[in-house]
Amino acid sequence: MKPTGVALALVAVLVVPSLPHLTVLTPPDLLAQTSAIPPPSSRVPVWGYRIVHSYPHDAEAFTQGLEYADGFLYEGTGLNGRSSIRKVRLDTGDVVQRRAVGAEHFGEGITIWDGRLFELTWQSQIALVYDRSTFQPIRTFSYSGEGWGLTHDATSLIMSDGTSALRFLDPATFRERRRVTVTDAAVPVTDLNELEFVKGEVWANVWTTDFIVRIDPATGGVTGWIDLRNLLPARERAGDAVLNGIAYDAADDRLFVTGKLWPRLFEITLVRRS
Repeated sequence: MKPTGVALALVAVLVVPSLPHLTVLTPPDLLAQTSAIPPPSSRVPVWGYRIVHSYPHDAEAFTQGLEYADGFLYEGTGLNGRSSIRKVRLDTGDVVQRRAVGAEHFGEGITIWDGRLFELTWQSQIALVYDRSTFQPIRTFSYSGEGWGLTHDATSLIMSDGTSALRFLDPATFRERRRVTVTDAAVPVTDLNELEFVKGEVWANVWTTDFIVRIDPATGGVTGWIDLRNLLPARERAGDAVLNGIAYDAADDRLFVTGKLWPRLFEITLVRRS
């Protein structure tokens, strides 16, 4: 998810006359939501960050999904009529391979599994599956509700839908195996967006905030928060340029983050704050 502000207006022009169920968030609204995360009752650790490197990123990419594999970034972008899947050179930000997604779909989270690239769509209730090497479509799967973020562990695809739930899915059939509710001190954490599986945990961007929540996939319990406020200064952000995009290079233990319409992608290390 999802468009706010400038991007919401763009989607309304391109696709439908109105989207009444969406709230247009102004910058003060975004700051207010950010200040409410983590919940006041939270007792789990909070990390800050140190920037290791800054890389160019396509400032017109409405980033919805991000993954690192074999020296390249794979990125899914959103907005009807502008959605795509991409293979991107890390050092330069150059798009070396791209496939447009049909204008009827709003592209969402992606993940790579067994030579295939899976992509969710926001409200089409369809997952698109491509050959990872060629980006040629292979098949589709259906699901109920909205599609937001997507990642995987050793056995299952893991999907978020905008609620506090994580769904664990069979990669061959997309059937739901189980689900967990994400909570911190008994408070449900909603708006779970782009996902990444990092060292046995699910990490999720919390939509409209500059926080990443760390989740125990067995229980849904929150194990920590990552505060990325001020990573990209406000002066460099467009109207809808919220944090969204986590990629982990397991071979070299590198963490990459970016956002919708961000001109930069960052490699960071975490610094324990509390």
